[in-house]
This record gives sequence, C-alpha cells and structure tokens, in this order.
Amino acid sequence: MDLNVPGLDELDYQILEILIKDSRIPYLEIARNCHVSGGTIHVRMNKMQEMGLIKGARLILDTSKLGYDVCCFIGIYLNKASSYPDVLEQLKEIKEIVELHYTTGAYSIFVKVMCKSISNLQDLLMNRLQVISGVQSTDTFITLSQPIDRNISF
Repeated sequence: MDLNVPGLDELDYQILEILIKDSRIPYLEIARNCHVSGGTIHVRMNKMQEMGLIKGARLILDTSKLGYDVCCFIGIYLNKASSYPDVLEQLKEIKEIVELHYTTGAYSIFVKVMCKSISNLQDLLMNRLQVISGVQSTDTFITLSQPIDRNISF
C-alpha cells in the first residue's frame, strides 16, 4: 500500500478500501473491521472530507432500467482553444452529458453521453451539440458493453 499522501496512514487506507467496496457501510461496521471505535472512524472521515479526498457519496443507477439504453463517448473538435469556456457553458445544459473531460490529443473535449435511443442520440448530435458555436466537428463511439466499472483500489 502506498502511504505517500501527507496526512493519511494505514487506517485511512483501510477505511477507504472498505468504502470503495460499499460506500453505504455504517461507521460502526467499519470500526469493527478496523478494530477501532466508531468515533475514530467519524474523526477520520471528517479529516478526509476536509482534505477534499472524499467529495461525497453517489447513487449509482442502472440507467438501462430507466430507459437510457445508449451509452456513447463523443470526441469534440473545437475551432480554437479559446472557444472552450463558451462551449463548456453550453455543454453543461445538455442533460444527456454525464461526464466531460478537457483533454490533450485528438479531441479538445471528450464527453460521455447517456441517451434513451439512437434517435435521441441523433437529435443530440445534430440539433444540440454540433450547432454550438465553436464546435468544429465530432466523433461518436457507441458503447457495446462495459465489462469493467470500478474505482481505484489500494
């Protein structure tokens, strides 16, 4: 286990490893697994939140059960790098975009999109994304399966 993060020790990493597997586990159960008090876990959690290491908890949905059957990634080419702030503001308004990365390499922006159907994706591309001033063109990659979906582990 790499303990090079200032302010973290072995117990902090044990807590993180447990939470990565199940973020809903009660503090008292974490305490039992780590052989410390519940108060100790509470103090450690507060410390890691104050450090910005833990940013909250998320609900993970099975989006296909909500009708979002099309997952894809879209590489966005910008006309010029200075267009990024304005394009970003407009992309924030597209609810199907669930991740956005400003990148180096072939694309200026790389987004993950969840759509209900191919026609929903086509509408997004033609009528909402490619019409944004500053977007030169896009490349779309439709996900066929996602055999690995995990957080980093220690």
